[in-house]
Amino acid sequence: MAEGDYTPPKVWTWDKNSGGRFANINRPIAGPTHDKDLPVGEHPLQLYSLATPNGVKVTLMLEELVEAGHAGAEYDAWPIRITEGDQFGSGFVAINPNSKIPALVDRSVDPPQRVFESGSILLYLAEKFSAFLPSEPAQRTEALSWLFWQMGAGPYLGGGFGHFYAYAPVKLEYAIDRFAMETKRQLDLLDRHLADNQFMVGDSYSIADMAIWPWYGALAKGLLYEAGEFLATHEYTHVNRWAAEIAKRPAAKRGAMVNRTWGDPSGQVPERHGREDFAGKAVDLPPEKIRP
Repeated sequence: MAEGDYTPPKVWTWDKNSGGRFANINRPIAGPTHDKDLPVGEHPLQLYSLATPNGVKVTLMLEELVEAGHAGAEYDAWPIRITEGDQFGSGFVAINPNSKIPALVDRSVDPPQRVFESGSILLYLAEKFSAFLPSEPAQRTEALSWLFWQMGAGPYLGGGFGHFYAYAPVKLEYAIDRFAMETKRQLDLLDRHLADNQFMVGDSYSIADMAIWPWYGALAKGLLYEAGEFLATHEYTHVNRWAAEIAKRPAAKRGAMVNRTWGDPSGQVPERHGREDFAGKAVDLPPEKIRP
């Protein structure tokens, strides 16, 4: 069937053979597909995730909290291999009925508190530890506005541009053009804002930066979808400056490694059960090698 020849049926039905990189795990229904308990470690916080951009948001935050010495911020990180369907196990669905990573369980409270959606986890941790979220009302509101901007804008980048440019079984000019235009608009928005701000909220490093950096920082450096040249991301000089500055932070370097199960072994910490996991581990990766 040529591009543009498709006529939608009156009632859509699920075709398991629709193709695409993630066709084997995509389905139109929720709920678990199999019984599988989740492991539980000894630390107060239990993270079930993978080092995708959404996952790195949370490990970056947790590493910043640990580095800053916040009592109770130590965590166990357990990989959820989404290409293998771990997110549809009964244990994971119990803490995130939406079957998406990341998901967190706070076992320092009784009963244990589940938290899902990356933005919600960042806000939960920021409020729990009174960290990385400005307390002054205007700055707090600004940080939350940018946090929720990322949560709303990200799907256009990942599920829109990334899917049709990198993962779809066929290349559709209309879809790629549509989402490339929106992605460049978002980069331009960030570039204009960061021209006058060191971080997303002035000179205050916050959960807004932690949410945006794994997606747009990696994109600006040409590390996401290998689309740097296609999108001419080098043109966004202020985004690149901001991305490189965050990439130099030790916690960002570590956060990008946790639950990473692919690539150079020196850049992986597939499971994290305490600070000892980084003992002897090189974390002086240059910014261009940090691939959330």
